[in-house]
Amino acid sequence: MTSSLSLVAVGAVCLLTIVFGALGLRLSRATSDFYVAGRSVSPRMNASAIGGEYLSAASFLGVAGLIYDFGVDQLWLPVGYTTGYLVLLVMVAAPMRRSGAYTVPDFAEARLQSGRVRLVASTLVVAIGWIYLVPQLQGASLVLQIVADVPGWVGGTVVAIVVILAVGAGGMRSITFVQAVQYWIKLTALAVPAFVLIVLWVRAGHPAPDVPSTSWEVALTPRAEGDHPTYRVYSTLIALSLGTMGLPHVLVRYYTNPDGNAARRTTVNVLLLLGLFYLLPPIYGVLGRVHLPTMPEGVRSDSIVLRLPGVVVGGLGGDLLTAVLAAGAFAALLSTASGVAMSVAGVLDQSLMRPWVARLSGGDAGMPVGFRLAALAAVAVPYVVSRLVEPIGLATMVGLAFAVAASTFAPLLILGVWWRALSTIGAIAGLLTGAVAATAAIFASIALRPVDGWPGWTGALLSQPAAWSVPLATLVTVVVSLSTPASVPPGTTRLLVRLHTPEGVDVSRSRPDD
Repeated sequence: MTSSLSLVAVGAVCLLTIVFGALGLRLSRATSDFYVAGRSVSPRMNASAIGGEYLSAASFLGVAGLIYDFGVDQLWLPVGYTTGYLVLLVMVAAPMRRSGAYTVPDFAEARLQSGRVRLVASTLVVAIGWIYLVPQLQGASLVLQIVADVPGWVGGTVVAIVVILAVGAGGMRSITFVQAVQYWIKLTALAVPAFVLIVLWVRAGHPAPDVPSTSWEVALTPRAEGDHPTYRVYSTLIALSLGTMGLPHVLVRYYTNPDGNAARRTTVNVLLLLGLFYLLPPIYGVLGRVHLPTMPEGVRSDSIVLRLPGVVVGGLGGDLLTAVLAAGAFAALLSTASGVAMSVAGVLDQSLMRPWVARLSGGDAGMPVGFRLAALAAVAVPYVVSRLVEPIGLATMVGLAFAVAASTFAPLLILGVWWRALSTIGAIAGLLTGAVAATAAIFASIALRPVDGWPGWTGALLSQPAAWSVPLATLVTVVVSLSTPASVPPGTTRLLVRLHTPEGVDVSRSRPDD
């Protein structure tokens, strides 16, 4: 019964995604429809859509698993996810919308007037997007294996096919509404079973969690796996706080707002929605320690959310609650994968597919052709990687994507929006430095890791590089920019005035650059 109900719930979520993708096909005609939904999405709708795509499997399943493993102090993790939007609100939300760009590479090229900067930014968007997609596809396999006992390849394949159909059908218009709906599906799917489990826990007389050590219940004590936990915690917080603004699928949503003021209102609404959602995963981590103090051999702690109803409730009731959670988990996977695939497809289309299709057709051949080929490529590559790479914890893998984003795009965007002296050469140097430092450290921490793990500070610095890679990239960007003033683009002052001037204010008489 569990398998049947869960498969029906997952199938319903997939069908919903495909139906709205087909609806987007009827509405998407112009380039702006595919890339930014015609720049007409309201703040409330956009906030729900951002919540839908941002709250991935790492939030739905991974946060509860980390709290189950390491204790209640892991609440710093969702705080870090949410803080990223506060930083984004203060630093870049409205200026990025006023830039008029479709993608992050568009903004980089407009700000620095350089095709080389655009090429580097495009490569990083694709790389970060693919890193982010891999755990979503692996998470889909985990969900279906738990609730339906199907082969590991099925879940990832289902997500890949549904995302390609939804994104390729109508681009941003296709996924905006479905992501907004999926946020509320995820919230409801976590809230209803959590309420039932809490009621049963209270009726049982508040049994205390069977914890691995007394520190599990102690708050405000930085803990993480490995040596030097304090460094690991704060490095992860830096990655989450600054990496949010560097995630391509996050920034592209701000281009769908009508203006900069709407972008700010969107971010305020996002903070409220994220705060509401993150009240729920810790409940599953704590109750998991009450009812399932030890996981069976070889079973990942990420699965605690899906296993808990069967352990606590059992019978038909447990099957129903598990099906609800399976639907929510799959909504998280689909909405996040759709957003990331959308951002990657947009860059691939602009940089590769559309020019290639145009050459083959002897002209600018219907925009959707190149975009749909790009959507296919955006999902196919991480799908293959997800089948070849051994699964890592969902929250851990997503955290690595945040570290790369924080080390590359965060310095570029903050300095690009607020610092006139940013030069083309400095921006390229900073992007390459951050990318090489973060990816090399992460590769060494995973692929070259000794059997017993990297010892001491070596392991801490390699597994959580943001605390040193972000300052390093920023320093290189500043020093090289100051050393190459001749490569500061002409017209920079006028562009910065436009980025920081509220809509409706006439800047046509602003003084040109000296």
